[in-house]
Amino acid sequence: MTLSAKREWLVPAGLIMLSAVPVIAGAARAAELTGGATVTPDNARFFASPAPVLVHIVGASLYCLLGAFQFAPGFRRRRPGWHRLAGRVLIPCGLAAALSGLWMTLFYPRPPIDHVLVTPMRLVFGTAMFCCIVLGFAAIRRRDIPRHRAWMARGYAIGLGAGTQVLTHLPWMLLAGQPSGIGRALLMLAGWVINLAVVEWALHRRPTKPTRSIQRRAGAPAGLLASR
Repeated sequence: MTLSAKREWLVPAGLIMLSAVPVIAGAARAAELTGGATVTPDNARFFASPAPVLVHIVGASLYCLLGAFQFAPGFRRRRPGWHRLAGRVLIPCGLAAALSGLWMTLFYPRPPIDHVLVTPMRLVFGTAMFCCIVLGFAAIRRRDIPRHRAWMARGYAIGLGAGTQVLTHLPWMLLAGQPSGIGRALLMLAGWVINLAVVEWALHRRPTKPTRSIQRRAGAPAGLLASR
């Protein structure tokens, strides 16, 4: 493997590593719910209504792990069929993760460790994730690839928020123990904001090429478009 090929996989590898802790925690929760574990005050809400959390675990895990490979441009170019096939899996998984997360926020009892601000934050970012995926799907239906990539990247950044929240919580946990209250709320907010800031920086760092629909509206001759 050449040096450039190795560099291409740095971002997907980093995203998979960032997803590792939430995915492992989700797998442990799913095993707990399906294996007949003891009901405790911390997990009682999940046992009372297990379907939404299981949908969220499966949807979010597939979305984060499979979505990481969409950030390898060379891999996408070499295997365009795989990219489209993966997209058909990622869209329903992402929507399922967003909608199940919203359901749990609205109908599960709020854990004592969560500040009251966590609820509106989860509603805002869950709704934003859903909207980003829908807008990304609508863009690709119009063959507007730059907007498709931008909206999908934003949706993925929100979906990966739990991974970054592990990193934002870690220094606090090492210095002062498990965060709670407003401190925990701000650390969770930081995870989502950091991810979106990185995505916006990456999008503005690379200028996008005009799509075919934009070129036609600008009056480019059809023959010239066909020759490109």
